[in-house]
Amino acid sequence: MTQEDVAREVGVSRTLVSFAFRGAPGVSNETREAILDAAQRLGYRQNAAAADLARKQPSAVGLYLLDLRNEVYADIFYGVREALEEAPNRLILSVSPTANSLGRAAVDSLIEARIGIVIAATLLDSDADVQELAQTVPLVSVARRVPGVDSVYSDDPAGAKAAVRHLLELGHTRIAHLAGPPHEGHQGRRRAYERMMSDAGLPPRVVTAEDYTQEAAEWAILPLLADSGRPTAVFAHNDVLAVGAREAAYRLGFAVPDDLSLIGYDNSRISRLHGIGLTSVDLHAPELGRSAGRAALERLANPLAPAVDLSSSPRLVVRGSTAPPPAEAQKDRP
Repeated sequence: MTQEDVAREVGVSRTLVSFAFRGAPGVSNETREAILDAAQRLGYRQNAAAADLARKQPSAVGLYLLDLRNEVYADIFYGVREALEEAPNRLILSVSPTANSLGRAAVDSLIEARIGIVIAATLLDSDADVQELAQTVPLVSVARRVPGVDSVYSDDPAGAKAAVRHLLELGHTRIAHLAGPPHEGHQGRRRAYERMMSDAGLPPRVVTAEDYTQEAAEWAILPLLADSGRPTAVFAHNDVLAVGAREAAYRLGFAVPDDLSLIGYDNSRISRLHGIGLTSVDLHAPELGRSAGRAALERLANPLAPAVDLSSSPRLVVRGSTAPPPAEAQKDRP
């Protein structure tokens, strides 16, 4: 079924049918309704990619997600989809092959699909590489600030400070940080933790997982938790790593929070599950997705507008995984 068939059915030119589908001026409301009704009756579906080629201005939105196993990216996806719900733009999805992959190859696949803009959540590439990529295709960075590039993100240092402050106020002095791989642009939580510990006169203890999976977190934190001077609390880079730390604790016979307090980051669905009840920093992922979707539409409409730099305030959500340190650790308090 083609536009020619629709035009023949209505008795108009194919050009007029094309104008009607595109919402272009020059078509009366009565004629447009007749064309759309005929298209529906005949089962015609417009080829959006071909429409982009015809007007030589791609309008599809590409969405890159780092890791579908981390439910925070599902939350971002739903937010983006909601923002685009009333827009005619197609949404094309690309996912990183691993939880620690640079995103250029996945974004290149979106570019090959003739998208007009990329929403990227979350690129692990360097700032310079992301800035270079943004010269190839308009790009909105989600959950990470990249100077000179449209960025929609949460204030990671503020979120990390709230997490560490909560543990300090509970009386913990042996607080470790379970960090993700040291990619540029993703160190705000670690640096804020280190500053908070230093300001409190306490030694920071950082363990780095080799990727963002639960298994990597479990094996990274096991030696530290098995040590005689083990921490009484762990602040993890995200909820997935926090769950890995929880599994390591149970493997060693420790209970959460009686023996070990845990804080994650993202406030993803897993943190809210009964039986886990993970204290976590809420970065408001659905709203990040909605803001990114709106920013993408604005960039398509105004290609020369200044770069968007939109930061939101995270919120600590306290659940059952944090408590005062065990009695034998109370003597460590200064």
